[in-house]
Amino acid sequence: MSRILIAGCGYLGTALGSSLNAAGHEVWGLKRQPLDLPPTIRSFAADLTDPSTLTKLPQPLDYVIYSAAATSFSEADYQSAYYIGVYNILSSLQKLSQQPQRFLFVSSTSVYNQHQGEWVDEDTSTQSDSFSGLCIRKGEELVLNSPLPAVVVRFGGIYGPGRSRLIDSIRNGGATRTPGGIPLYTNRIHRDDCTRVLEHLIYLPISNLKSIYIAVDNEPAPLNEVLLWIASQLGVSEPSVALQSQLKPVANSNAWRPRANKRCLNTRLRDSGFQFLYPSYREGYSALLSATDLI
Repeated sequence: MSRILIAGCGYLGTALGSSLNAAGHEVWGLKRQPLDLPPTIRSFAADLTDPSTLTKLPQPLDYVIYSAAATSFSEADYQSAYYIGVYNILSSLQKLSQQPQRFLFVSSTSVYNQHQGEWVDEDTSTQSDSFSGLCIRKGEELVLNSPLPAVVVRFGGIYGPGRSRLIDSIRNGGATRTPGGIPLYTNRIHRDDCTRVLEHLIYLPISNLKSIYIAVDNEPAPLNEVLLWIASQLGVSEPSVALQSQLKPVANSNAWRPRANKRCLNTRLRDSGFQFLYPSYREGYSALLSATDLI
C-alpha cells in the first residue's frame, strides 16, 4: 500500500483517487473545500497559493500527483494554479524533508503553439504565445528542475462523465463547424483513460520512465469530423458552418485561421505499455451517449 497525495483534487483527481483507493492505497485529496470528496479519499483542506496551509502535509508520502486547474481563463488564475501552487507544494515537501518516490504534474498540450496541423511529440519545441501555455510551461520547468523524481503528463482535451457541453451544443444547435481550408485538428482523451495513464506512470519502473509524456488518444481528429459524427449519433441536424469573422486570428498574422491546430503523438506513452480503453473519440463518446441516454 502506498500513501498518495492528490494536490488539486477536482474532476480528474477525484476519479483518480477513487481508483487508487480501490487498488488498496491510502489517498489524500487536497483542495480548498474538500467536503465534496467521496469517503474513499481522505480530505486535506488547504490552499495551494497559501504556503501556511501546507505545513502539515500527510507524511511520509510515496507519491504526489499535482492536478490543480485554473478557476477561470485569466492570467492571474493560471499563474496561481500552474506556477505559484507548484512552487508552494514543492517548497513544502522540501521543508518537511519529504522525498516521495515520484511527483506527477498534470500538464496540457496547450504548451505547444502549432497552428497548421503539424505533428508534435515530447521533443517538439514549446513556444506558446498564450498566457495559459506560458504559465503551464513555467510549472513544468519547476517540476522538472526540482530534486524529486518528476513526470510531466501533457493531456489533451479531457472529456467524460459530467462533461457533456459539446454534446449539448450539438443537440441545441449552438455548435458550428469551421469553414474550408486548413482542418482544425483536436486532441482528446477520456477521463477514465486519464486516470489510467496516471496510475500506469505511478507503477512504471523507474528504468523505463521518461520525464515527459503526451497523453491523448490514438486519433487526432478534425473538429468538423467529430461534430458531424456526434450529430449523426444523436440524429440531429448537422452543425452550421461558422463565419470567417468568428475565427480567432493567429498572432503576428493577417490570416484568419484557428489559433491552436496540431496533431499530438502518443507514441511514447503507448511504447511504455499503455493501452487505451477509448482509443478514439468514437469509442469515448459512444460510451458517454449510452451511459447518459443522450441518443
